[in-house]
Amino acid sequence: MLNDNDRKSIDIAYWCLVSRSEVWLVNNALPCGSAKELSLPQAMGIKIGEYQNFPVVWLNSDEVDQDLPMTSLRDCLFLPEPLFLLISKAIQYDHMTQTLRFCSICGGRNHHNNNQLAMQCGDCRTLHYPRIFPCIIVAVRRDKQILLAQHSRHRSGMYTVIAGFVEVGETLEQCVAREVKEETGIDITNIRYFSSQPWAFPSSLMVGFLADYQKGDLKPDHTELDSLGWFCADTLPQVAPHGTIARALIEQTIKDINLEK
Repeated sequence: MLNDNDRKSIDIAYWCLVSRSEVWLVNNALPCGSAKELSLPQAMGIKIGEYQNFPVVWLNSDEVDQDLPMTSLRDCLFLPEPLFLLISKAIQYDHMTQTLRFCSICGGRNHHNNNQLAMQCGDCRTLHYPRIFPCIIVAVRRDKQILLAQHSRHRSGMYTVIAGFVEVGETLEQCVAREVKEETGIDITNIRYFSSQPWAFPSSLMVGFLADYQKGDLKPDHTELDSLGWFCADTLPQVAPHGTIARALIEQTIKDINLEK
């Protein structure tokens, strides 16, 4: 919660009111103003960052009496990246408060530690920080084509790149090679880091890579994928939306292909 100094210094703020994977938006923007103007409980707010020289304050929806319209985080990808990441942070903190209610060491009741932005056991005093699950996501190139897959969970028919969770005891690069092999049947080489993106669904960190085809025939894992194929830059299907690291990987691969024409 806001301490006395924060409370005195905060007049106007961006208010990030979240519930699960949803956030309160006003006119497609994070509401900005005083707590009084917005009828929000300022004392319950927790500052999680700044945007455009104003503090960004996180509130859980159960702290508010109002019934406010909520927007899915997936529908916030149009927002500027710094703001999208702050909303993601608030959603991950909300997830922490909902899923770490009891201490995994002694079973005691956890309470929110405002100074650490963590949950702390009231009995053994152990601190429990938000869980972050690392995932890899990789765009694979073969000559002038990119490998794209249609996942069974994507009902809209969207194609995207290969992704998966990192397992215990493996490097990120090993995970990239394993996931591609398991889902597509091919071997890859020249695995190189691209960028990362927090992905609060509910608490992943997407670590992006580029890679090149080495050998093998496509043998899709149909428990994961509905369709799989190589696509040229001018015949791309519907792909992941702007704002996602998947789209950034696809665009970078196409850019690299076009530069070699």
